[in-house]
Amino acid sequence: MSSEHTYVPPKVWKWESDNGGKFASTNRPISGATHDKQLDVGEHSLQLHSLATPNGQKVTIMLEELLALGIKGAEYDAYLINIGEGDQFSSGFVEVNPNSKIPALMDNSTTPPTRVFESGSILQYLAEKFDALIPTTHLAKTECRNWLFWQMGSAPYLGGGFGHFYAYAPTKMQYPIDRFAMEVKRELDVLDKHLASHTYFAGDEYSIADIAIWPWYGNLVLGNLYDAAEFLDVASYTHVVRWAKAIEERPAVQRGRIVNRSWGDVALAERHSAQDIDQALKGE
Repeated sequence: MSSEHTYVPPKVWKWESDNGGKFASTNRPISGATHDKQLDVGEHSLQLHSLATPNGQKVTIMLEELLALGIKGAEYDAYLINIGEGDQFSSGFVEVNPNSKIPALMDNSTTPPTRVFESGSILQYLAEKFDALIPTTHLAKTECRNWLFWQMGSAPYLGGGFGHFYAYAPTKMQYPIDRFAMEVKRELDVLDKHLASHTYFAGDEYSIADIAIWPWYGNLVLGNLYDAAEFLDVASYTHVVRWAKAIEERPAVQRGRIVNRSWGDVALAERHSAQDIDQALKGE
């Protein structure tokens, strides 16, 4: 690399608002609200404010799985948070999630109402609230949480690392793409070796661990993320592909993945009842 292309960090970093990239207009080095706007509130106790990114899909899939189990208390209103427009920096959203990241959930059935943010925390909260989709034995529950926290710690390499430099950075740079591609392939190898002897991540039981991992790594190996399936040779991870296809066939997954989606052939920006999803899936 020639010297004119070598970046020398300054002694004190300063933010430049025109730093480029797809999300440059909403990125900033400080927290807090940029504007006053209260969140909409629907009729159900559970109020979700989100977007159908992989992290957002975790929660809507979880809620649809709970409803599929006949748990009526899992009915929810889902409102779209357009992160490209900065909706996550409204005063109402920041009250629910001071980190200004989707998804964010309010449970108005408690006194006082309970705010829940971070997708892994929301999955665990809902699993414990409704006593579902989390194993009951100590060993299996611990394994479930092992993989849940694995996903929370590993996905930034796939999303913020590989995804950013491969798909969203204003210029293609070999070093960060190579660095994060290597890490994502290592992660896929971790998953593949585990799934070689397990049906699901906590064993034989579908759980919040699978719900957490599938929107990221399942979508990746199915060709639904960053258009990177060929680049990463995902077909070689046969056990991950088997697992991803099996979960994709679940009706609740097919329903939950379209909620808070504002793009594509099948999308549902807001969800307030099961009929909203039914109509969207029928193309109405």
